[in-house]
Amino acid sequence: MLLFLSQEAEARPRPGAAAAGLGPAPGMAVCGEAVGAGSLPSELVVHIFSFLAGPDRLRASAACSHWRECLFYPALWPRLRLSLRVSPAERPRLDFLMRKCGWFVRELRVQFAADNYPGGGGVCEGAAAAAEGETPLCPRWLDLLRTYLELVLCVLNSVRNNRNLQKLSLFGDISILQQHGSISNTYLGKVDPDGKKIKQIQQLFEEILGNSRQLKWLSCGFMLQIVTPTSLSSLSNPIANTMEHLSLLDNHIPGNTTLITAVELERFVNLRSLALDFCDFTAEMARVLADSNHVPLHRLSLLVHKISIMHKSLENMPEDENWKALTRNSTNLRVYIMAFDIKNDDMLRILKPSIPLERIHFDSYITCVSGAVVDLISRQYDKFLTHFILMNDVIDMSGFPDLSDNRNEDPLVLLAWRCTRLSLLAVHGYTVWAHNLIAIARLRGSDLKVLEVTEESIDFDQGELADQDVDPVHNLIEQVSLGLGRPWHAVMDLELLSVFTEPTRHFYREMQSFSEGI
Repeated sequence: MLLFLSQEAEARPRPGAAAAGLGPAPGMAVCGEAVGAGSLPSELVVHIFSFLAGPDRLRASAACSHWRECLFYPALWPRLRLSLRVSPAERPRLDFLMRKCGWFVRELRVQFAADNYPGGGGVCEGAAAAAEGETPLCPRWLDLLRTYLELVLCVLNSVRNNRNLQKLSLFGDISILQQHGSISNTYLGKVDPDGKKIKQIQQLFEEILGNSRQLKWLSCGFMLQIVTPTSLSSLSNPIANTMEHLSLLDNHIPGNTTLITAVELERFVNLRSLALDFCDFTAEMARVLADSNHVPLHRLSLLVHKISIMHKSLENMPEDENWKALTRNSTNLRVYIMAFDIKNDDMLRILKPSIPLERIHFDSYITCVSGAVVDLISRQYDKFLTHFILMNDVIDMSGFPDLSDNRNEDPLVLLAWRCTRLSLLAVHGYTVWAHNLIAIARLRGSDLKVLEVTEESIDFDQGELADQDVDPVHNLIEQVSLGLGRPWHAVMDLELLSVFTEPTRHFYREMQSFSEGI
């Protein structure tokens, strides 16, 4: 392409050549002939596109048909990241894009973002379901589930023969369709008679794995039974041996079925990051990863869900000696735990002292986290903990739970004091006293990069409210801002706090960046 430019420079007419009647120099267009962007060679157009962001390329491709033909040159789209609304309107656009890029894209990340879920309006199909003791689903919900299956089929069909695929990440945000954490076969049967589409999706997924020749990153979260216990057997040994990241998160798996066993994990000797349901991560798996034949594990993300604990057992979870052996082989290992509605007694069993816990996220709808659990975390993981998220959506007319009840010190203040690496603290649905919030800001200072506390979670003691000379809210904002060394305000609109409104999507997104941050 540089050679082409130099040739154009040599082809410029000499001064006075036209006046001498010598005519245009070779390679120059005669007056009246069409010249412009459309006459540029494809290689040069592609080179120009390579300097533009994706949206700008799309706008530039509208210049002419020649530029539109150059838009989907494989080198321009090594990575494709899509966030799809679960809507029939997405299907034509998705068909076009995947038809153009699906066969060559090297990194594909798709989020099926269900931001258009119905808010409960409409007539529900309740008679038969209610008679069987099931929660009825609204027709619009069933339409969304039907559309979701069609979009998944479209994506998987387009990459089934792509042998260049190196990263595949799929996330299905369909949590609002879950009743108590799962979607029954009866509901699926209404949109997928005989389970044909689910089986087709599973077969396509296994076909993609079987055809892969360069796959290094496989991540599948909440994708409604796309992964089965036999899916990973489709991977050839050479691909499994070189896989660097594996994420299998799906709380729709029936009974005590696991997506990967310790025996299967032995093939993944080069794994550097792993994300699993906590109940699937057994003591035997920890022993496999601690073996000297495996490269050191750097990132481990674990999802602890009440549904999994109901159907599976904690008896096979790693004990403290298993964690010690694992950290001896993987000295840089860091762990990220997301806990959905877990009983405090279960959390106290799960949190072994030797876990190198860097991030923990609690999300509760029924069970509130106790001060004892927070205190244990601050004592055991003071050298590792950087992220602490505490979310509660329990409807309690008596008010938010107070972690500092019957305690000399507030557990959140102790957390800020002990955990010197703490950089993110987010709280909603638990009482945070204003003076404790000021103490947290002063203890951690500018090292606390994110401090998100919702306005309704903050409370003031009677002494602060009785002082007529000081506005307690203004004083709180001023003192916390001084402690952090930057302007600070409480979170006024809960809907803007994605960690609360979209906990599974937040966890999956954070897990991805956590795993990539090796």
